[in-house]
Formats: sequence, C-alpha cells, structure tokens
Amino acid sequence: MQRYGMVIRLRPECLDEYKRLHEAVWPEVLKTITQCHIRNYSIYRKEDLLFSYFEYHGEDFAADMARMAVDEKTQQWWALCKPCMAPFETRGEGEWWAQMEEWFHHD
Repeated sequence: MQRYGMVIRLRPECLDEYKRLHEAVWPEVLKTITQCHIRNYSIYRKEDLLFSYFEYHGEDFAADMARMAVDEKTQQWWALCKPCMAPFETRGEGEWWAQMEEWFHHD
C-alpha cells in the first residue's frame, strides 16, 4: 500500500459548487476509483486549499490512473470539477493536483 497526498487551490467563487458536487459524487465515479485500487480517499479544505489523501493498493499506479483518465463518466465528472480548481504552477508534469512528498508518518 502506498499513501498519497495531493494539493490544489479552489477558486473562491466555486466553493459552494465544489462542495455541492462532492455531497453527491456519482456512483460510477466512485466505482472507478475503487476499481483503480484507491481506498480511504478523503478531500479536506482550508480556505482556498484542497488537500486529498488516499491509499493505493494496486501494482501499477500509472496504469490505474491512465485507466481512470479514459473512463467516460470520470471525464464528465472532471469536466464539472476542473473549472472550480486553480492548480499550482509548481505541480509536476502531467499533474492536475500537485503530489506532495511524505515527510512523516506514524501508525
């Protein structure tokens, strides 16, 4: 299992819309997330900052993320969510949410 932390900015004018969307995430999107071996997925907000945490239980993260990216319902979901976000300019190539480096963990 690999833990992931990611961060992105939320456009202030989209706060209510983004929250509304995530109060009723489409079942097909949740199913795809699960099929791509993601567990314990959470999104937190502080002001205009969104932080996501999840645990990856698969064998090939890049392949599973590519699989998710071509899913039609997920693409439709992202089309609704992306206008609400302002990605960091310092994010890695190919990233929307910027991956974070884990510095500390305690079980």
